[in-house]
Amino acid sequence: MLNISIVLYQPKWEEVNPLVEELKKVKCLRHLYLRDNTNDNIGYGRAHNIELRKSAYEQTEFHLVMNSDIRVKAEDIDAMHDFMLAHPEVGQLMPKVLNPDGTQQYLAKRLPSPLDVFGRRFLPAWLMARRNKRYELRDLDLTRPVNAPYLSGCFMLLRTKAAVEAGLFDERYFMYPEDIDLTRTIHRNYLTLYYPAWTIVHAHAHASYKNKHMLRIHIQNMCRYFNKWGWLFDAERRRFNRSL
Repeated sequence: MLNISIVLYQPKWEEVNPLVEELKKVKCLRHLYLRDNTNDNIGYGRAHNIELRKSAYEQTEFHLVMNSDIRVKAEDIDAMHDFMLAHPEVGQLMPKVLNPDGTQQYLAKRLPSPLDVFGRRFLPAWLMARRNKRYELRDLDLTRPVNAPYLSGCFMLLRTKAAVEAGLFDERYFMYPEDIDLTRTIHRNYLTLYYPAWTIVHAHAHASYKNKHMLRIHIQNMCRYFNKWGWLFDAERRRFNRSL
């Protein structure tokens, strides 16, 4: 069985409802949780943790954390669930992610260094092009599954047991790097798979590129991430990245 949680902020319900109606068709679905953070924004990871703890308490084997700007077929979620059920070594799964225009989003990545994060945002694209290609795993064959240490928070199909063992989302992050943090921790003991047999569409807003307030939140929380794991020296980052 599977629980799904979606955290919303100032939602446009006419855009959310089609996704909700599709998710209701998922055969393995136990509970669908919609948490509106509009009035009391407690943060992305903390809001999802409330629902993840429910999955742990009721022993629901899988929990899907996803954004409201995703388009996915119910039968594909059922197929992903069945794959996870048959492969207990997999702690987390993310399918291939496309833009609405059909181009690929490269959301399975190596673990970032400060240069990867801040260079992408503030340095010229031509200067970062080669490094970005490696960071986004575009030097690998992405038509095949990849055991990646960083999978995007837009769609995280989690084995509940693996997420609990990893400590769930670190609630010190308000938003942004909580997906990196959780994936890398699960990656220590399980496969964290980019699996392109299934495809979803993600209408990514790139909020921190358009809004100075969101940019400040992004920078603050990435600094918290590097304070936790290491800025220049992160032995686990080096080991995980070299394994790809």
